[in-house]
Amino acid sequence: MMKLCTGSLAGRLTRLALLASTALAAPAMAQETTGAPQAEVADTTSADSGPDVIIVTAQKRSENLQNVPISIQALGSAKLDQFQVQSFDDYAKLLPSVSFQSFGPGQAQLYFRGVTSGGDGLHGGSLPTSALYLDEIPVTTVASTVDLHVYDIARVEAISGPQGTLFGASSLAGTLRVIANAPSTTKFSAGYDLQVNKFGKGGFGGVAEGFVNVPLSSRAALRVVGFYQRDGGYIDNTAASRTYTLGDADPTNDVTINNAALVKKDFNEVETYGGRAALKVDLDDNWTATAGLTYQRQRSTGSFLFDPKVGDLQVHDFTPSRNLDRWGLASLTIQGKLGNWDLTYAGGYLERKTDNTTDYSYYTVAYDTIPGYTQFQTAAGGFLDPTQRQILSDKYTKQSHELRINSPSTERLRLTAGLYYQRQTDAIAADYTVPGLGAIPSSPAIPGFGDSLFRTRSYRVDRDYAAFANVAFDIIDGVTLDAGARSFIVSNSQIGFSGFASNAANPLCVPTTDANRPCTNINRRINETGLTHKITLNWKIDADRLVYATWSTGYRPGGINRRPGVLNYVSDTLSNYEIGIKSSFFDRRLRLNAAAFIEEWKNLQYGLSPVGSAGVTNIYNAGNARIKGIEGDATLTLGGFVLSGSGTFIDAKLTTDFCQFDALGNSVCVPGVAPAAAAGTRLPVQPRLKGNVTVRYNFEMSGLKSFVQASMFGQTGTRSYLTDREALALGNTGGFTTFDFSAGIAKDSWTAEIFIQNAFDRRGILSRNTSCAPGFCGPFARSYPIKPQMFGIKVAQRF
Repeated sequence: MMKLCTGSLAGRLTRLALLASTALAAPAMAQETTGAPQAEVADTTSADSGPDVIIVTAQKRSENLQNVPISIQALGSAKLDQFQVQSFDDYAKLLPSVSFQSFGPGQAQLYFRGVTSGGDGLHGGSLPTSALYLDEIPVTTVASTVDLHVYDIARVEAISGPQGTLFGASSLAGTLRVIANAPSTTKFSAGYDLQVNKFGKGGFGGVAEGFVNVPLSSRAALRVVGFYQRDGGYIDNTAASRTYTLGDADPTNDVTINNAALVKKDFNEVETYGGRAALKVDLDDNWTATAGLTYQRQRSTGSFLFDPKVGDLQVHDFTPSRNLDRWGLASLTIQGKLGNWDLTYAGGYLERKTDNTTDYSYYTVAYDTIPGYTQFQTAAGGFLDPTQRQILSDKYTKQSHELRINSPSTERLRLTAGLYYQRQTDAIAADYTVPGLGAIPSSPAIPGFGDSLFRTRSYRVDRDYAAFANVAFDIIDGVTLDAGARSFIVSNSQIGFSGFASNAANPLCVPTTDANRPCTNINRRINETGLTHKITLNWKIDADRLVYATWSTGYRPGGINRRPGVLNYVSDTLSNYEIGIKSSFFDRRLRLNAAAFIEEWKNLQYGLSPVGSAGVTNIYNAGNARIKGIEGDATLTLGGFVLSGSGTFIDAKLTTDFCQFDALGNSVCVPGVAPAAAAGTRLPVQPRLKGNVTVRYNFEMSGLKSFVQASMFGQTGTRSYLTDREALALGNTGGFTTFDFSAGIAKDSWTAEIFIQNAFDRRGILSRNTSCAPGFCGPFARSYPIKPQMFGIKVAQRF
């Protein structure tokens, strides 16, 4: 089985932030640069300044994007605004090296460069391959990515390739960083943005956002952001009926149901609201402390995947579906000087609660003809409606602490070093229920737990300890050798129960006093140590051209399988070999960045439901894979005319056979037995080609600053699953191309804009998936589409 009051959470985080802000006894250096406080602002010359320069912190130093010898794409605040970026799906389409699969808002898994087996999303399973940060703080959680609302954001940094040296939290394949605008003591500022939108054939939506920056004194400032967003629906739940044969040849025993009570047009609606607050205090001329608090609540209803067999953007759901996602983050950053060295402490505490209820009836359909289904016979002699529901709940916590030091950026030898600690937990609760099941004779429900046919109550803890160092040395003028390493210890544990009534009756299931579970059949720990590396040689040919070559490695810890008798899975590793160029031409009117890479992925972790496991998914080490690719971006500016684009080509395949596994997880890799996926099989989810091109023209019209913009987005098709049986059941997605258009005006502090996204209403499919294991639910696979055609109007004002 896989997939996936607020006042008390907000209160705890508020108290933590207030305690942090009143305990700022240690001092940090003030930064007035746009974005979150950073360790050090590198020296900039006239060649590195200007309105088009983006300062990034991908190497834990503030640097011009064009001087950073790694593959990174940065979306500055202007670009985020130009593309109406508000959610994860919005910025992911602008990043060709990023792919994802999703069940809806707050239910996506993030990938870089095709480093995905497509089996992620299991709450008790693998840690993510890619990390998500808000400023200095990791907010990555197992199973799904936090869907942070994007507003008052300085930039988004997408750092491709293993980043385990400086970013240790799930940075096997890459790191995505969202950098918020920081409080400023220089002046008061404020603004608001209002938007009204409508899906072409769907519902209406709207957004209200605002921020205020208040200098409290010459040494303190407060910045507060608030937002409310309502998204209309675009998928319809249409009328249908279903007859369960119940494995009986007598048609009088059939049970027929319908979904009349749930029929609704545009039923996948979303409501999101929340805000951020950051207080910055300059304790003296050299030390600054910034305390932050972020809270977001998101509620979605209905399905965000549709069934092409039912109709375009239509489904047949027989039980209600919803996802409620609430999370809060308290953070504290202290920065300062020890002599001419920079010292930074960054700590955070994240608490996230998710409650997910979905239609699981297609699992019922898959097994309603199995002999022995008469276990659903009621005392009156009839049969119970066996329609099954999936009810999932997770409570995540995550605390992280990093202490690092940076030597002066002007020296020939430069050092970044630090210590890191992280502890994340997940209290997992899952029930797969059939209403009324617990009351029937000879019920297959777990005794004492109502109508639950399958139940999970477990608590996992993932701990990380690390020390890291990165040294850059200028061999000669313009040639720099950069080398780093990260040594770490991981200790992961899980305790609880997961299984059917038969698992609860097993003598090896240890009695417990915990009222939430019948007994304990999970109680294991895995400890691992490791070392990741990075070596880069870069040559700054001149002020406008940089070339580099990199070898870097990444590591993801192993873990514990919840199914009794199934072995733990071990860590997987990634080795990256990359060459790249950062360049500008024609007095910097043309900017061109590109990278080519080969990545060797060993012991890749994969979630699979073997034949005979009744749909229970386990994690296995599937073997090895190789990913080859090219990625790049370019911008041409000619007066008011701007042409920009980015793209990626990725060829990702297994290099070894992925053997079959039996129900207990034993490898069946013998001659004559076909593998689950043979060497040469393409990895899923990531398209071979993905890219975008934008044309923008800025001009003056009747005293108004004006613009028109057109964008094209496209990608090729994807394989839906790694293993052949599941991939055949789901089918592949096809390629697609879409277009966005916008136009706007600005005068003084006002701006107004109209836009249309997916102008021709193309039905691009990002992934195909099922609510239960594809071996059972494959015939009922659904498609996760890009947003359909959307019209919108946006107005904003700045003070």
